[in-house]
Amino acid sequence: MSYRILQETAVRYFLEVVRTGSVKDAALKLNVAPSAVSRQIAKLESELDTLLFDRRARGLVPNAAGELLAAHAKRAQQDIERVTGDIQALRGLRVGQVRLASVEGLAHDFIPTLAASFREKYGGIRFDLDVCPQGDIAKRIRDGEADVGITLSGLPELDIEVELRHPAPVLAVMSPDHPLAGQRQLSLSQVVAHPLALPPKDSSLRQLLDTSCSRQGLSYQTVFSSNQLNSLLGFAAAGGGVITFYGELSVRSQLKAGTIAAVPLRDREMNERYVEIQTLARRNLPPAGRAFVQHLATAITQIGEA
Repeated sequence: MSYRILQETAVRYFLEVVRTGSVKDAALKLNVAPSAVSRQIAKLESELDTLLFDRRARGLVPNAAGELLAAHAKRAQQDIERVTGDIQALRGLRVGQVRLASVEGLAHDFIPTLAASFREKYGGIRFDLDVCPQGDIAKRIRDGEADVGITLSGLPELDIEVELRHPAPVLAVMSPDHPLAGQRQLSLSQVVAHPLALPPKDSSLRQLLDTSCSRQGLSYQTVFSSNQLNSLLGFAAAGGGVITFYGELSVRSQLKAGTIAAVPLRDREMNERYVEIQTLARRNLPPAGRAFVQHLATAITQIGEA
């Protein structure tokens, strides 16, 4: 058996099938015909003399051999990226790529703005931003699909290094002409007297709100619900006495432009939220990724200092 195949196209196609769970979806991602993907997987299984996938109702799932190969291939990719990054470091960060995974609230304005300011200094750096649910951030990092994760605090994750954990309290967000817009601080009892625009019940922000309201025996009226945070913001900014909830990082540009108002909340649960920068534990990030982590951390820790 020749192990040269472990360095060829077959492994790249194999990893895409692992990620997508489907030959058809992998082919779409790779921009090749499904038959090409099937041939490469068959070639790989023939060389290794073993099947690599189980067929289940939800698609192709790697078996024990497939999981071993996937882990090897991902480590090999990261080693190549590390060596490439070390070489790029000798060129003074003139070239490189930073792969980011972020929750939606930070991906619309905060991260693009920081990426743009980073490129003012390092114009050869490219960014790849993957917006995904909070629960998927750590998986993207462990699977080698992202170098850096930017998310809101949750439970500790296996093999994930938290580079920075900084308070990100929830604010009551409304139009500038809202009756509560001029207050220095609000309680939830004041806020829920007004109609609300809210994310779905399974969102972390909604769970914080429900926990705090339950503790205080408060009820609220939802007049607009969406899984798109920008839709919630647009609805509240349009007026009508509606309030929604955001962290400052997500609405910083709108606050500076004066299109919305945001008021801190005094309730405990609404202040027990943190933004985290996550990386893979025990991994040496490529120089561009490490430099951007520092850039992110500086920007986040400056919250409230301006």
